[in-house]
Amino acid sequence: MSDFTTRPDIRGTFGTVASTHWLASAVGMGILEKGGNAFDAAVATALVLQVVEPHLNGPGGDLPAIVHLAETAETRVLCAQGVAPRGATMDHYRGQFGNGLIPGSGLLATVVPGAFDGWMLMLRDHGSMELSEVMAPAIAYARDGHPVLPRVANTIAGLADFFREEWPTSAATWLPDDTAPEPWALFRNPDLAACYQRIVDEAQGDSREARIDAARKIWSSGFVAKAICDYLAGAKVMDVSGSAHEGVLSREDLAEWQASWEEPVSIEYHGWTVHKTAPWSQGPVLLQALQILKQFDLAAMDPLGADFVHVVIEAMKLAYADREAYYGDPDHFDVPLEKLLSEDYAAERAGLIGERASLEQRPGRIEGLEHLADDAIARAETDFDAARGASAGEPTMAHLTERRGDTVHLDVIDRWGNMVSATPSGGWLQSSPVIPGLGFPLNSRAQMFWLRDGLPTSLKPGARPRTTLTPSLAEKKGTRIAFGTPGGDQQDQWQLIWFLRYVHHGMEMQRGMDAPLFHSSHFQSSFYPREAKPGALMIEPNFGDEVIADLRARGHEVTVAEPWSVGRLTAARRDADGMLTAAATPRLMQAYAVGR
Repeated sequence: MSDFTTRPDIRGTFGTVASTHWLASAVGMGILEKGGNAFDAAVATALVLQVVEPHLNGPGGDLPAIVHLAETAETRVLCAQGVAPRGATMDHYRGQFGNGLIPGSGLLATVVPGAFDGWMLMLRDHGSMELSEVMAPAIAYARDGHPVLPRVANTIAGLADFFREEWPTSAATWLPDDTAPEPWALFRNPDLAACYQRIVDEAQGDSREARIDAARKIWSSGFVAKAICDYLAGAKVMDVSGSAHEGVLSREDLAEWQASWEEPVSIEYHGWTVHKTAPWSQGPVLLQALQILKQFDLAAMDPLGADFVHVVIEAMKLAYADREAYYGDPDHFDVPLEKLLSEDYAAERAGLIGERASLEQRPGRIEGLEHLADDAIARAETDFDAARGASAGEPTMAHLTERRGDTVHLDVIDRWGNMVSATPSGGWLQSSPVIPGLGFPLNSRAQMFWLRDGLPTSLKPGARPRTTLTPSLAEKKGTRIAFGTPGGDQQDQWQLIWFLRYVHHGMEMQRGMDAPLFHSSHFQSSFYPREAKPGALMIEPNFGDEVIADLRARGHEVTVAEPWSVGRLTAARRDADGMLTAAATPRLMQAYAVGR
């Protein structure tokens, strides 16, 4: 194996930031240089990502994060995933869509926006800097402009006619002078800059914490909430279903919801403790896959060979089948997580992996919940006859179309050992119309609910949708790694592959980023139009013709991706002696790790 990597592992002791855009990484590092900690830097990095990657995330989106607190040695999860509005009842949505699908765009796809409140909660509880300091870089880039990525420009150009005809408020923001921006042109969002500056100006209080709480209040019940609800009061807009619909988000929904802290879900794997979010996200699928893979000698396999790909992909398919059957908001459904993560259950599941690729949906049959397994199988086999038009779904993978892109991710470590792994998403420019005067749209996360009764993911006011957003943090004998990736349903697949190669094959961080990746689309997609593609395996060509032919011979439905097109991983590590290392994928030529 060659010693060459596309970039060096970034090493140092002071601090490091890795994110999916170099400008955001540089901003985060600047915050560390000014004396801020990892939490200050993460917030500043994330707010800049909203500006420079608006096709992938925005202020009206959602946020999960896993943090490690150096002072107390605690690892915690920040849940900033908003809930379904009180008006999002099964009766109301069935009146619009029957037992079909909630659209992947438009106003009925919106849940309470969570990202802004989540970042403010992190800053208040664990940051050290003033609100004005961490918001200043995002305000500057929105006000003064930034070089717009070609993928942003192409996404806007592809939706320009739709914006003009159906979402004129989006046209006003994304089509200055009624023209899509040219790639690398200086692009501004003055309304977003003014919105964020007004929050800073109005957020008064006697302490840093009070000023941050004031900003949260301004968002949830002040001028931001008023602008959102004033727009929704008269808006009826086209969505991907092919019809126009009104939203149901209310002032009460915005005022009553807040982000919160909770405990991570964790397992032990070959000496590592791996932490993930609870099953309101897909996070536990990575843990389930690791439990299944304990039954195989992965270290003896070639990490670029067909045996490795086959076993890992089959384990993924089994874990994701359980995701579809059993995951949901644990505040509203008793998810059988202890059973799903048990070693005995994983051993049973591992016994299903044979020499051939399975083309079946195979959720486990848990006593008393067999009907959930049956329903998951039936859903995956259903053709929902859904419209497949402009602005559907979550940005999940840029090599499919310019319009789909990815989401974003960031990892930060400071000199004290505080760590953040976060995957902000939602509220991208394709999701719904821009709110006039605010410069950002709402999210489309409600598309992940089902209009079927009795499921963990049945639509219910106050429940969190089961998202795909899934940061990671792993630790072993004083070494800790924060890692993650954009990519919708693929997030835990790419993270799993990278982590396995690191643990079993000694691939250092950047080498693991550079190594070819693969993923499955076998299970039901989380995004409209909710398709399942039995046996589908996408793989990068760097595996070589022999490996690809072997996988086809085993029954996998293989699609060979364009070179260097799968995955957008980043990671940051702190060793027990304080040495820091970080890495970022070269794919799409945007992500960057910086540090010293």
